[in-house]
Amino acid sequence: MKKRTTLVYLLLLLISTLNAQNFKLFRYKTLAGTKPGVMTSTGKMVDISVFTKDYDESFFSSDGISRLKLWLVKNESKCKVLPAQVEFASPIARPSKIVAIGLNYLEHVREGGGVVPSEPVIFMKASTSMCGPNDTVLIPKNSLKTDYEVELAIIIGKQASYITEQEAASYIAGYAIINDYSEREWQLERPANQWDKGKSANTFAPIGPYLVTPEEVGDPHNLKIWLSVNGIQRQSSNTGDMIYKVSRLVSEVSQYMTLLPGDVIATGTPSGVGLGSKPPKYLRPGDVVELGIEKLGTQRQVIGSAMKN
Repeated sequence: MKKRTTLVYLLLLLISTLNAQNFKLFRYKTLAGTKPGVMTSTGKMVDISVFTKDYDESFFSSDGISRLKLWLVKNESKCKVLPAQVEFASPIARPSKIVAIGLNYLEHVREGGGVVPSEPVIFMKASTSMCGPNDTVLIPKNSLKTDYEVELAIIIGKQASYITEQEAASYIAGYAIINDYSEREWQLERPANQWDKGKSANTFAPIGPYLVTPEEVGDPHNLKIWLSVNGIQRQSSNTGDMIYKVSRLVSEVSQYMTLLPGDVIATGTPSGVGLGSKPPKYLRPGDVVELGIEKLGTQRQVIGSAMKN
C-alpha cells in the first residue's frame, strides 16, 4: 500500500510539473512599482514576486524559467491571485539592447519594390524605446511620418556569441509581440539612411503582454500575425512568410555582437505598413492601433503626441 501511495504521489507530481510547463510570464504595474507575474495553464494570473524581483538579465542568466517551473509546482497555491484586468508592463525589464531585422517578410519586400536581402538586415532600437503593450504611443516632436510594424520578438535566455543555427533554439527563453514603430522620414530620407534615428523614439517599442515559452508556442513559423488601425485591418499574414527564420536570426546576430539574457530580437514585419500604402497612411494623434500574434496575445495603443508633453 505504501509503495502504491508513493507511485500515485510521483504521478501527481509529474502531472503538476507538466502542467507547469505551460505558462506565460508578464509584468504588471502597481503603485509600488512593476512586479512579475505568471499566467498559469488554467488562465489564473498570480504574483510571483516572492520568487524573483523581476524578469531581468539576472533572472534569465540563472535559468530562471526552469527554476520557476519547479517552484510553481509546490508554491502556486500560495501565490497572490491577481484580477483578470491588470495594467501590463513589458514582460521583461529593460534589456541591454533591442536588435531588429529589416525586410524579412517576402510580401513586405515586394510592397516596397525592394530586393530580397542576401543576408539579414540588422539595425538597433534604443532600449529606452520600450514600453508596455497597451501604453500610449507618442508621435515624436517634428514627426510627420510615424508608422507601425507588428513583429514577432525573440527573447534571449542566455549569453550568446558566435553560435550556430543548430544551437540557437537552446538560447531562446521565449517569444513576445513587439510593435516596431518607425518614423519613416528620419529612417529613410535623412542623409545616409540612418535607420536607428527613425526607430528609437520613446514608446516606439511596445512589447508584450506576455513572454511565452517555446514549449507553448510550438512552431514559431506558423503563427497568424495581424494589425489594425481604427478598426480597419492593415496587416494580416503568417510568420511562415519570414525570409530568414528564427534560428538563422539568432545565430546571425550573435556573429556581430554578444547577446545577453533578456535581450530582444524583433524579426521583421509583414506587408501592409503605412509606408506601403498608396498614398502612404501614417499615424495621427487619436488613432487606435490594435495588433496580435497567435498564441502570444494582443496589444492596443492609442496614439498621442510628444508635442503636448
